[in-house]
Amino acid sequence: MRLEGRVAVVTGGGSGIGAATARLFARHGARVCIVDRDAEAAAAVAAEIATAGGTAMARVADVGEPGTADGDAAAVLAAWGRIDALVCAAGFSSGGTVLSTAPEAWDAVIRANLGGTWLWARAVIPAMQAQGGGAIVTLASQLARAGGRGNTAYIAAKGAILALTRTMALDFVADGIRVNAILPGAIDTPLLNRSFNRHPDPAVPREASRMRHPMHRFGRAEEVAEAALYLASDAASFTTGIELPVDGGWLAG
Repeated sequence: MRLEGRVAVVTGGGSGIGAATARLFARHGARVCIVDRDAEAAAAVAAEIATAGGTAMARVADVGEPGTADGDAAAVLAAWGRIDALVCAAGFSSGGTVLSTAPEAWDAVIRANLGGTWLWARAVIPAMQAQGGGAIVTLASQLARAGGRGNTAYIAAKGAILALTRTMALDFVADGIRVNAILPGAIDTPLLNRSFNRHPDPAVPREASRMRHPMHRFGRAEEVAEAALYLASDAASFTTGIELPVDGGWLAG
């Protein structure tokens, strides 16, 4: 098992990519802390892992709220003594252009996506430094490279996550900490469905998005989780500061 004896934190672990990642990491031997603002969803994923013979805990938190990551990281360290991997999968989108996005919506999206990534990195890096290394996997988006319409705050946040990933990779490489980003395409998750449901006829943007991928399908959360497993494992020991698309060919054409 590729993460045997290791401890991982997965934010947004109650659903979608985060839940798939938590399950996969547990199957590969990691003890997993699932962080989500949905208490019921986080507990359900933790219980599922435990039923399958794994070890998990659930922490209920808004990742963008200053101080919560510090407290949750301290709880993980108190229980398990180390943190080897962090996957920052928490986030959401609100839709809207620069003109139609309200300031409070902009702040909320930036705070959850970019702020949550930054705050959790701050919380775990000292422990990783003390133990001699670790891996951080951030979740950006193919839209951070390709651009997109009607989702200004989300795309801006994901672009900033790419910049944050690169600078963290360089700042902490001497500590044995690797930091890499995944750029998912449209993944069949509740977040994607909510974005389509903002349109008068959700079927129209859904089909356009599906066909925009050269593979002509949406990705599965489990496919992104496999990429996260690679980046968090020793298989990626010479890999840091990269952007790994899992996008069905979107960025290629």
